[in-house]
Amino acid sequence: MATEQGVIAVIRASRPTFRGPHDKVAYAIHSAFLAAGYILVATGTSAFDDAVLASPSTDEVGVDGWDQFEDNYAFVYSSPDKGSKKILVKCLAMNDALLVDVLKNGDEEPLHLEINVNDFTVENGGSNYSTQFKDLGKLVTSINNGILGKLSAASSSSLETAKSSSANKGSTADTYQSSEPQGDPYNPSRVVIPPVYPGIGGDDRFPGAGAGFYPSRDYYGIGGGNVVGPNNPIFDMQFDGQRPVFPGGMPPGVPPGARFDPYGPPGVPGFEPNRFARNPPRPGGGAHPDLQQFGRDDYI
Repeated sequence: MATEQGVIAVIRASRPTFRGPHDKVAYAIHSAFLAAGYILVATGTSAFDDAVLASPSTDEVGVDGWDQFEDNYAFVYSSPDKGSKKILVKCLAMNDALLVDVLKNGDEEPLHLEINVNDFTVENGGSNYSTQFKDLGKLVTSINNGILGKLSAASSSSLETAKSSSANKGSTADTYQSSEPQGDPYNPSRVVIPPVYPGIGGDDRFPGAGAGFYPSRDYYGIGGGNVVGPNNPIFDMQFDGQRPVFPGGMPPGVPPGARFDPYGPPGVPGFEPNRFARNPPRPGGGAHPDLQQFGRDDYI
């Protein structure tokens, strides 16, 4: 963004000759671009060339020839930032107004600003450049708001979009790599077998094959389908990822001294407290736990 002090400093350093108020405002616009950090790469006749924006040249040029035409002005700028696009500024004098159009290479619609030159210039201001303008700060503010600020915002938006696109590409690549089957460290074939998770319905998250088709990956062979076998932990008191136990690590069954509320009328055979404690599973062999049949001592 340009400042009033920066604009008047550029004008004093260049020492231009003005024919009238339109010259003064057009040169103030040019000075605002330089004060904002842009580089002049074409002006005058060369700036009116239709192919000027497509030209790869970004060499800095002098301002000579900027006032070749009486009622038209043209400037082409580039930003020192790497990969920046050229910007064409055309000004047309029309009565007391200066019509300004600014087009960045690749954009379809130009920025437009209309300035009443009599609001910012003094007809007989003498040889001092600062006295040839009035409300120069207000003019610079109009240029910042109508042109420079919008160009800066568009450049920032493009940069953020490019960064976001690059980040998304990296994220996509990471996701793709992480989604590849890693396989079991003890299974060099890298064939991934869906695990059978503890808990009711765990196996059913892998549709297709029937219950017990995939071998269980848990250490206790308890399974996880919605058709449960006699060794399913729901028939014990608690499952914490180890063996079914009571809080505090006590083994399954009724803790010594605990009060037991019977599930049926007192004294009825089959409802004794010890009938509801599970025996430890026997090691090795057997069908998938969710396919096992209940024995004669199993109650649900």
